[in-house]
Amino acid sequence: MRRFLSWLEKHPFKGLPSFVLEADKEVWQRTDCLDCANCCKTMSPTYTREDLRRISKHLGMTEAEFKEKWLYKDKTGDWMNVKQPCQFLDLETNMCQIYAVRPRDCAGFPHHTKKKMNADYMHMYKQNVEYCPATYRLVSAVFDKVKADRAASKD
Repeated sequence: MRRFLSWLEKHPFKGLPSFVLEADKEVWQRTDCLDCANCCKTMSPTYTREDLRRISKHLGMTEAEFKEKWLYKDKTGDWMNVKQPCQFLDLETNMCQIYAVRPRDCAGFPHHTKKKMNADYMHMYKQNVEYCPATYRLVSAVFDKVKADRAASKD
């Protein structure tokens, strides 16, 4: 799928963004994040200043205490989880213990509709296709469409 996404980066088809929006709706009808939680088990969100403020307040901690207990600053200056799986994931239920105040990055994951699927944003699909069944299904739908369109054009 990553190889296909690299090809698609260079050969986007007309109507790709609108196709992705429609396919995304269908994908979520077949995907239950609680069956998986791979994002919480294998990836770390980046925490914005607002996330830090909101979550630390919710937990009754100062931002400094919150950072010291659970986060580190990566080489790009982003605040990330120290450990995986995420400290807020209940591994028995796959439910987030701070769901109501979760990081913006988590709330938007896997970011299918954040920006149009194009060369500037294809890296996100390449990263998430490995971890997220919804992303895999979405990329598979795009792959199937390209394959069908190419077969039809040969007829």
